[in-house]
Amino acid sequence: MDPATLKFSKSHEWLHLDGNIATVGITDFAVEALTDLVFVELPEVGRTLDAGEIFGEVESVKAVSDLYAPVAGEVTEVNTGLPDDLDALGEDPFGRGWMIRVNVSDASAADALLDETAYREHCQSAGH
Repeated sequence: MDPATLKFSKSHEWLHLDGNIATVGITDFAVEALTDLVFVELPEVGRTLDAGEIFGEVESVKAVSDLYAPVAGEVTEVNTGLPDDLDALGEDPFGRGWMIRVNVSDASAADALLDETAYREHCQSAGH
């Protein structure tokens, strides 16, 4: 997916909205900051998430980082191949590296997220 068409959270998750279905992953910036990924934990299909709720974690050799839901809704699909293909996060974080799909309870909530330009500015200003 083209990052210019995505929405971003300040906690480095990206979201692509197609109707009421949101595809969620972590950004290239987050992957580069973590380096050397060794593990990812994703939720079960059917789990209901609130916006800002932890839905999983990604672990590198230097840190464990929580993954936060950028919007509320029910998990409808999980990228089950991702734990065995962590390279996808570094090679194609906005495509093959997607994490979950969520049936969003309020699609307008995505409007509160950052566009690509604002997200990149946030990363630079936060010293990340």
